[in-house]
Amino acid sequence: MSQEDRVYSVLVVSSSRNFQEVIDAHFPESIFSPLHVVTSISAAKRKVSEFTYDLVVINSPLPDDVGTRFAVDTALDSVVLLLVSNDVYEDVNYRVSGQGVFVLGKPFSKTLFATAVNWMRSARSIVLKSQKKTHTIEEKMDEIRIVNRAKWLLINERQMSEPEAHRYIEKQAMDRCIGKGEVAKEIIDMYS
Repeated sequence: MSQEDRVYSVLVVSSSRNFQEVIDAHFPESIFSPLHVVTSISAAKRKVSEFTYDLVVINSPLPDDVGTRFAVDTALDSVVLLLVSNDVYEDVNYRVSGQGVFVLGKPFSKTLFATAVNWMRSARSIVLKSQKKTHTIEEKMDEIRIVNRAKWLLINERQMSEPEAHRYIEKQAMDRCIGKGEVAKEIIDMYS
């Protein structure tokens, strides 16, 4: 699925009524859904405890908190954009950008905000691809562990050499058109 085909879930944390125009202009429902808007950090914390968002935009400051701690904590699961006033931009950027939070100084142009949203989408796509690769590698490692356990059972129970046990599992998998992991599980069940 390409970035253009994907729909991104979004949480916007902003107490500014004027920010609704920015949301309407830059988050069309065809690309960003669901889009939830809350007006405080405490409401945002409740939302992220219930749902994992692809993108989180925090328009700081908020009535109950500045939002930097929430931004850092949320960046573990989502791509986060923290909007701060230009007079604190450098300090905030220094503190949070190394922890995976994008920071944008206010005021900003529509073009700059659109660019930031596109960067967030790109970053989320990269994170999702990386998570998928990690999951695939973990599955392969699990299969290797299971196959190795089955080989040792064949070595102990049938007095096969390690290469013979390996060939036996591979041949069974090819002959039966199943994965080596499935053959290994059957061997483990048989001898355990």
